[in-house]
Amino acid sequence: MTDALKNQLLAAYDDQLRGTSEIADVPSSTDGPVVRVEYPSRGFVSYRTLDGLDSAEIDALIARQRDYFAAKGQAVEWKLRGHDKPADLPDRLRAAGFEPEEQETVLVAESAGIVERLSGRDAVDGVTIRLVHDLADFERIAAMESTVWNDDWSWLADDLVRRHAAGADVYAAEVDGQVVSAAWAVYKKGTEFTGLWGGSTLAEWRGKGIYKALVAVRAARAVELGYKYLHVDASDDSSPILQRLGFVAVTTTTPYVYKPA
Repeated sequence: MTDALKNQLLAAYDDQLRGTSEIADVPSSTDGPVVRVEYPSRGFVSYRTLDGLDSAEIDALIARQRDYFAAKGQAVEWKLRGHDKPADLPDRLRAAGFEPEEQETVLVAESAGIVERLSGRDAVDGVTIRLVHDLADFERIAAMESTVWNDDWSWLADDLVRRHAAGADVYAAEVDGQVVSAAWAVYKKGTEFTGLWGGSTLAEWRGKGIYKALVAVRAARAVELGYKYLHVDASDDSSPILQRLGFVAVTTTTPYVYKPA
């Protein structure tokens, strides 16, 4: 990988996937350079750049987002990228009461390149991968995720209903009628990007190529729909796999979260 390629992919990511493009079909507003999104569970803050603001203005901006959602009794996530400036932004967020959650790696690849690399890897013996549309299937996916993470993911069913209604493709991988893995593709309208989400797999079905097959299926669909790039916020488990497939690590992303007392 060349620095030129990384810089090209990062520029496309910054230009197309930050700020207003992160607004979903939920209430949102702006405050200077930031976009506030009001999800049912907690608030979300994003931006393209904070250039032009001095230190006092940045501190005031952070405090306003915290206080806006605290007044609603909600937690709020400030999505920090690893290359964001100023360099002391993490310290400023902590000073305002925000705490970091798990860091992920931002990966970007050209869709056509991933299709080529995964040629013939879009199926796994004994596993059926299909597009799903119904609430019952979304609830089965949520139950699978609850098992994987040993936590209550029942909220995911409604989230997938919303995503599907907005145009996302949701795939379930099944064995004898049991959902063993699932993933979804979110097509960012007005951009060249498809976001790849999900991919969690039941422990006993890992290492069999299901994750790669789900990537291959979604990449092929992205090419079919004319989306040039694929984007993943990858965990430490997924990142090495995807980088071996040709995805490029362009930056990191860390949720800084403030939870009101």
